[in-house]
Amino acid sequence: MKNKSLAFWLFLLPVLVALFMVIIIPFIYGIYYSFTNWNGDVTVNPKYVGFQNYANLIHDDAFIHALWFTFKYAIASVIVVNIIGLSLALLVTSNIKSKNFLRTIFFMPNLIGGLILGFIWQFIFTKVFQMIGETLHISWMQGWLSNTSTGFWGMVILSTWQMAGYIMIIYIAYLENVPEDLIEAAEIDGANSWQKFKNITFPLVAPAFTVSMFLTLSGAFKIYDQNLSLTNGGPGNSTKMLAMDIVDSAFKMNLMGQAQAKAVVFFLIVTAISLIQVYYNKKREVEM
Repeated sequence: MKNKSLAFWLFLLPVLVALFMVIIIPFIYGIYYSFTNWNGDVTVNPKYVGFQNYANLIHDDAFIHALWFTFKYAIASVIVVNIIGLSLALLVTSNIKSKNFLRTIFFMPNLIGGLILGFIWQFIFTKVFQMIGETLHISWMQGWLSNTSTGFWGMVILSTWQMAGYIMIIYIAYLENVPEDLIEAAEIDGANSWQKFKNITFPLVAPAFTVSMFLTLSGAFKIYDQNLSLTNGGPGNSTKMLAMDIVDSAFKMNLMGQAQAKAVVFFLIVTAISLIQVYYNKKREVEM
């Protein structure tokens, strides 16, 4: 037993070392620097300023706007991605002949990197949409990324195109475990497609909603590369999200202490929202 225990910890040791070196220790240092005026200069000892960096966030209009914009984006993208992901899952689990081919096609956008994806959609919005708008004389399709509202929906479209296929896979795993005898019994009782989905399929795939909402919600809050390559926060920083605002504070303005304070607040917000979402969805699973 001792040899097995020793072998267990020896196998686990590299992972624990990596966890401490890459995540836990930098996280602790980040909290420490959030209470200092550090500007990134490693040759100078930072001065302790207490909660001043956190107090400054209340009057930081750029941070407040980025936080609010990220909240709106997270809500919209979570709803749209999950609806489309579930719709695609229902499509490819039906009796159509090309369902395996469609699964591959729908999942492929998730394999493209965020920066490349942003540049692809930037070309679509600025060139393709512009050409279509000019040809059909549709004004709202022209200058898509030069407007705050259309830039917002551009981000939602991009994330939906990338994430819907991934979320589809999660829903497929649960949909394929729905007992066929329950569906057949409902059909014998005269239930239509909506009644079967509402009363049988939906309650049985409820755990998939917990997983999918957690992934999409946390991913929406942490998005950076797509925001950078698609809009770069423009026009006038109106589409800048919280992750980009933190990076700009740290590496453009050299306000490392202030940026760390933003990162800590960001971490607490994402953690609180994610835990509340998981708790609520788990509770709903029991009620169903």
